[in-house]
Amino acid sequence: MERVTISVSEEFAAELAAFMRRNGYENRSEAVRDLARLGLNQARNEEALGSDCVATFSYVFGHDTRELAKRLTNTHHAHHDFQIATLHVHLDHDSCLEVAVLRGKVAAVKDFANSVIAERGVTYGTVSLIPVAVDTAAHAHGSGAHRHAHAHPKN
Repeated sequence: MERVTISVSEEFAAELAAFMRRNGYENRSEAVRDLARLGLNQARNEEALGSDCVATFSYVFGHDTRELAKRLTNTHHAHHDFQIATLHVHLDHDSCLEVAVLRGKVAAVKDFANSVIAERGVTYGTVSLIPVAVDTAAHAHGSGAHRHAHAHPKN
């Protein structure tokens, strides 16, 4: 195993120690390795703009913002080919949370999510990408065979 030495500020070291306590890490090496792996996976996923992905897209918006619900619905319908499922939750009297499960090319899914996040009245948004390989296969489900796409997570 290769050894890497880094210098960090006292504030960063304290934040890392708190992260380790919350998540049950016994030493800094394990925690830093996992955090670095997470960051590298995220960077790899974001660099694969032409690749296929499935994604969860979560955002919070004010339901009273003028015409926002209508604009969001129109945006989702205009990109219906990405949509797998959507969950809508009323957080309080003013705010709603939506979680959309999407499938498509990384660049297109990110562009869609960014267009929603940029809407006036959307107060929070994040997208989590999972790279997949898509193939179309014919096989039987029940009484007959048919063709449909399968998304296989990439490692």
